[in-house]
Amino acid sequence: MPGDHDPTDRAYAEALDAADPLASFRDEFVIADDDVCYLDGNSLGRLPKATEEALRRVVSEEWGTGLVRGWSRWIDRPAQVGDRLGRAVLGAGPGQVLVADSTTVNLYRLAAAALDARPDRGAIVADPADFPTDRYVLQGLAAERGRRLRRLRAVRTDAVARACAPGDVALVCLSHVDFRTAALAPLAEITAAAHAAGALVLWDLSHSAGVVPVSLDAAGVDLAAGCTYKYLFSGPGAPAWVYVRAEQQRRLRAPVWGWFAQRDQFAMGGAFRRADGVTGWLTGTPSVLGLAAVDEGIGLVERAGVEAIRAKSVALTELVIALFDAWLAPLGFELMTTRQAAGRGSHVAVRHPEAWRLCRVLAEQDAVIADFRPPDVVRLGFSPLTTRFAEAWTGAERLRRACAERRYERVESVRPRVT
Repeated sequence: MPGDHDPTDRAYAEALDAADPLASFRDEFVIADDDVCYLDGNSLGRLPKATEEALRRVVSEEWGTGLVRGWSRWIDRPAQVGDRLGRAVLGAGPGQVLVADSTTVNLYRLAAAALDARPDRGAIVADPADFPTDRYVLQGLAAERGRRLRRLRAVRTDAVARACAPGDVALVCLSHVDFRTAALAPLAEITAAAHAAGALVLWDLSHSAGVVPVSLDAAGVDLAAGCTYKYLFSGPGAPAWVYVRAEQQRRLRAPVWGWFAQRDQFAMGGAFRRADGVTGWLTGTPSVLGLAAVDEGIGLVERAGVEAIRAKSVALTELVIALFDAWLAPLGFELMTTRQAAGRGSHVAVRHPEAWRLCRVLAEQDAVIADFRPPDVVRLGFSPLTTRFAEAWTGAERLRRACAERRYERVESVRPRVT
């Protein structure tokens, strides 16, 4: 870190960029307008240049020329790309990760399997402030299977232990990073507390995979899922991933039986016989184009190293928290993200009554793409392989000016549908 500079001086951010060992990775992404401050990489990562070429190759050569013969190389891609993801990002040994389906579908499949494995336990422990799809999946399963949702007051180890203390919990399902506040849960400690009470554990790593070091195997995690289009740069709608611990593959029953999970798949047998290993957790035909994009994104993260990415993430969020203290707190903003680096992911959340209109002003007048979350939260998200320190500095400075000048007062207060 450069020496005793004032963080409100842009030269400080520029010095951080000059010393950044990951700075060259930005050149490997499509940057359509270098003047735009893109502070929403925690929603959708930028497009890697290599992905354009990879998709062209799959479309023009493998599909266009090879036609259906391409399946000789495509059919094992969910497991091959999954193994790479496990090795480079998730701390998972081979044969435990698949890239397929969506996060919602994967959460449903894993949660349903866990509940089926604990038929005598009637409770599910969940976070009432979790991402909507996680909550909805669990609400649906609870209603369908007559289970009770036990809502945590806080995503902490002691709170999970208390929730599991009655001995009736089948499943604990939580997000590793809170999508609003960026709070980073103690994954290994919570997993151990749930296991001590006889519960299975399912983690959603959508906001941490690729930006926070994770060791699923070492932590004893049973099940996990997550998307690939944030810090893994695979593009909108790209396939998600699923982790099923090796011993749980033998114990749990996949609730969706599809032909890609069938033993001797092309024998087209009349009865389903689940394939051995993690292949038995596949469903239907995978997205070949999506897998190509996921593979390229993982490759970038693998080359950079998640530890180095995490170090820059911490430095970016530290800078913006310092700017919050100097610029935003005096204007009435409230910091929602912890000041403890070990307890946060890669975005900084601030609260303001005019959050939605401020995000509109930033996008329409200041070339800053931030993110609004109801009812009053602005998220400033940082993807370390593409976000410069000067970019983060500029975004915070333009947010300060937009608020100080009260430019939000000229924006309609009626909110459209949030996406």
